[in-house]
Amino acid sequence: MFRSHNCGELRAAQIESQVTLAGWVHKVRDKGFVTWIDLRDRYGITQLVLDAERTDAALLEQARTLGREFVLQVKGTVIERASKNPNIPTGEIEILVAEMTVLNEALTPPFTIEDDTDGGEDLRMKYRYLDIRRNPVKESLVFRHKVSMEVRKYLSDQGFIDVETPYLIKSTPEGARDFLVPSRMNAGQFYALPQSPQTFKQLLMVGGMDKYFQIVKCFRDEDLRADRQPEFTQIDCEMAFVEQEDILNTFEGLTRHLLKEIKGVEVAAFPRISFDDAMRKYGNDKPDIRFGMEFGELNAVAQHKDFKVFNSAELVVGIAVPGGASYTRKEIDKLIDWVKRPQVGALGMVYVKCNDDGSYKSSVDKFYDQDDLAQWAQATGAQKGDLICVLSGDTNKVRAQLSALRMEMAERLGLRKADEFAPLWVVDFPLLELDEETGHYHAMHHPFTSPKPGQLALLDTDPGAVKANAYDLVLNGNEIGGGSIRIHDKETQAIMFKHLGFSPEEAKAQFGFLMDAFQYGAPPHGGIAFGLDRLVAILGGQETIRDFIAFPKNNSGRDVMIDAPATIDNDQLDELHIALKD
Repeated sequence: MFRSHNCGELRAAQIESQVTLAGWVHKVRDKGFVTWIDLRDRYGITQLVLDAERTDAALLEQARTLGREFVLQVKGTVIERASKNPNIPTGEIEILVAEMTVLNEALTPPFTIEDDTDGGEDLRMKYRYLDIRRNPVKESLVFRHKVSMEVRKYLSDQGFIDVETPYLIKSTPEGARDFLVPSRMNAGQFYALPQSPQTFKQLLMVGGMDKYFQIVKCFRDEDLRADRQPEFTQIDCEMAFVEQEDILNTFEGLTRHLLKEIKGVEVAAFPRISFDDAMRKYGNDKPDIRFGMEFGELNAVAQHKDFKVFNSAELVVGIAVPGGASYTRKEIDKLIDWVKRPQVGALGMVYVKCNDDGSYKSSVDKFYDQDDLAQWAQATGAQKGDLICVLSGDTNKVRAQLSALRMEMAERLGLRKADEFAPLWVVDFPLLELDEETGHYHAMHHPFTSPKPGQLALLDTDPGAVKANAYDLVLNGNEIGGGSIRIHDKETQAIMFKHLGFSPEEAKAQFGFLMDAFQYGAPPHGGIAFGLDRLVAILGGQETIRDFIAFPKNNSGRDVMIDAPATIDNDQLDELHIALKD
């Protein structure tokens, strides 16, 4: 037995007990006549003590040779600690060491294994196995486990069955790039790693499974950012004989369960907003509603004067920044510089100060009088003391720019509080999205999403107007889940493929197995997939997902710890029938 107790469980009640502990040397403090060792494992830290009066001289000398992160086993007696530490659970006791065995020596770590470490991100990712010993990372992984277990518990209690689907599948042209796997047994042919188990979970509904879920690894070969990895984990779910309302109620219940069990937060019924209203009020389809600053459209009250910038714009729109009237001209100029950065792309910004005396001072006083500016304030909901920030231009671009400004101002004002949770559903998405470069439509979600009832015929006359039977779940300005009611008959699916540019032959080659399955009694069905990595990070109060993944990739998609991806030798390439170009 390596240990009778872990390093986080001993208390004053165990004083005089004989115990065996094992763990890593966190810190050694040698005062000559006495040596203290902090022994650490996943559960906590226990202080060990060896001194000249009570400890064998050879053992005391051995203790002085220990380095950080040595792996130890010790046997001894639990005694009352003379100088108690109220900051740790084991702070009332220490272990008087009688025996000590070095299970493994350790090199000096390249960074300190402390909550606040001196190691940069690249260094910690290279030595991730050491980084995991630090409390913030360890606790993030434990937190992820708790969320996963609550998900499994809730869905199992609701009658969902956990079913594994294949990882080696067929590449499809929709969505992001696939990761491809060459087949040794089938020369010149490739598997793809799944971007999602979409078609398989639909086939499970055809198979009568009724309620399916899977916490599953998925893969997308796309550009990376802080909240995106080439491999990620989904809570993937599907239900048969359901309409949109059934899905929303079920997974609103899951989200409410997680918030209550994990965070102790009670949430009432989730608000719902259409895609069109989300874009009009917030400039994006995943609005953060923990704070206001809703958009106020100003065309009607700003395009009647000789200000050419506004008159030539497709949309003039503004927000009211709480308390912003106190900003100095220098501070406002910095804000204008911020929106003109390439990442935002605005050409400039008009502002109005709403003074405490009810008057207005703007950067366009030459063109607009007090009555005009009062109408701007009414349209944006501005109060005395606020600053109205106005952008103009092409509708889609200016909404995105003002959305970025809204989020930035909320961050600066401390309105995006990590301990507040504001979920909502975004519904009624467009079924198709126009690619401005190619002029072709593509599926906004995926090609298996059904149109809203009664709108199928619109595909022939006005495809951009067709609404999808689709929904996204948003939490604190992040999309945490998305899904749809699926097409479940061959004829409708064939129409959808046609409008996405597939010939009948291409549709059969890519998705013939699904079309065939629809002919054998496919039930109405729908589902949703949550991004587990992102969900856990938000519940954990973080914006990035890396610390909630045991072994994440960096921004280049590399695992710097194992140095992957890597080249392979020519013999392996020959086996896979692959010849590299010179």
